[in-house]
Amino acid sequence: MNEDFSDDLAELHRRLEQSEQYLGIAGLRARRPALEAEAARPELWDDPERARSISQELAAVNDDIERFERLGARLEDTDTLWQLATELDDDSVLAEIAEAVASLRADFDALELRSLLAGTYDERDAVCSIQSGEGGTDSQDWASMLLRMYGRWAERRGFSFEVESVTEGKEAGITSAEFSVKGRHAYGLLRSEHGIHRLVRISPFNKEGKRQTAFASVKVVPFFPEMAKEVQIDETELRIDTYRSSGAGGQHVNVTDSAVRITHLPTGLVTSSQAQRSQHQNRERAMQMLAAKLLDLERRKREDEVAEIAGAAQRMGFGSQIRSYVLYPYQMVKDLRTEHSTSNPEAVLDGDIDDFVAAYLRWRRAQEVSAGS
Repeated sequence: MNEDFSDDLAELHRRLEQSEQYLGIAGLRARRPALEAEAARPELWDDPERARSISQELAAVNDDIERFERLGARLEDTDTLWQLATELDDDSVLAEIAEAVASLRADFDALELRSLLAGTYDERDAVCSIQSGEGGTDSQDWASMLLRMYGRWAERRGFSFEVESVTEGKEAGITSAEFSVKGRHAYGLLRSEHGIHRLVRISPFNKEGKRQTAFASVKVVPFFPEMAKEVQIDETELRIDTYRSSGAGGQHVNVTDSAVRITHLPTGLVTSSQAQRSQHQNRERAMQMLAAKLLDLERRKREDEVAEIAGAAQRMGFGSQIRSYVLYPYQMVKDLRTEHSTSNPEAVLDGDIDDFVAAYLRWRRAQEVSAGS
């Protein structure tokens, strides 16, 4: 035989055993019958919030079990093929085995990365906002580029992406936007994006063609629709404004005359919604997002992360960024926390941010381990 895959397959079997542990497959298999029985009760949908919660948990349990079992079956098939090739001294299937081993490695890598999404809220949907900062019109254009980037990323992952509200810039771009991303681990993945993003390029708005630096902030909080009613919000502490939506955001925003903006006066937190069909629906949606932000604010306070709370004021300027996107005089995107970088900013701005997300998750885990040692 020209190649020996014995060690490769042994390594993959070890990784399969490890995945059974970190996924908690035994516990999931024990939990599944109870969830299936609960989901089958006709009266479950008398309580829509509980029904959604049960359905989501059952889907997540099935997803983890089925993924583990598919990997196991593929590994067994590859192992069998290798054993037959060895017995028959048949080199003709070596390329097929090599391809299967590479594919399994990639899938185990992805699964192990998901094991890093073990935070309390990592499985949640996400409520995100973008705010233009220093850089004038360029910063407003930059904010719209980021909005598109996250929309494209969500589309690649099969997540739901809905722009709740957009405020257009005077000349171009947007001054702010609020959007939600729905999908398993949406918040856990998008946590990597919370912070200030810096763009360096030749400004299309500068007649002299000079290089311009622009900043925009991205804030990400987990979404708790079922807990929104439990958050005590004193309506006397709210300023509620209604207005006509601008219609910005392309296909993601429906033009209505009933957009709602809610300001929580004690904290300064602001949420708005213009994507729903009625003022009542927009108000309910904005209140849900406000509850999510207030819950996140309290969580971050408990964790003594006051500097990172979603509503905290932070100067959007030089030295404050988490990531730089350089389009001129060279091409590079670099995350200043993880040191991960790429020379292909065009792909990143088209939504290919998974490598940055993965690098952040590994960096965060290393920080947690270091802090606990």
